[in-house]
Amino acid sequence: QVQLVESGGGLVQPGGSLSLSCVASGIIFRLFDINWYRQAPGKQRESVATITSGGDTNYADFVKGRFTISRDNAKNTVYLQMNSLKPEDTAVYYCNTNIHLMYYWGQGTQVTVSS
Repeated sequence: QVQLVESGGGLVQPGGSLSLSCVASGIIFRLFDINWYRQAPGKQRESVATITSGGDTNYADFVKGRFTISRDNAKNTVYLQMNSLKPEDTAVYYCNTNIHLMYYWGQGTQVTVSS
């Protein structure tokens, strides 16, 4: 059974930083690309960052230079380091993977950027 569990969200002031984690189980983690998405209230879910099984990364334009995605295959974990946070980064952040055309999602972690 594939499970993804996010953690690390919280309340942070504008300009601050947070580090999110996504722990996977039930899969051979090192074989799969992992994605971070986010969904703000009243908006569609959007892609934030991707890290491939080989460690290549890709970012949405609105987070380039501020967010960094990384993975630790020994810990079955993907991280999202978020710096220089803005109020518009407020959203529920989800990790996701696609295995044989099946999409798996975590429960999400809330990130609120506010003074």
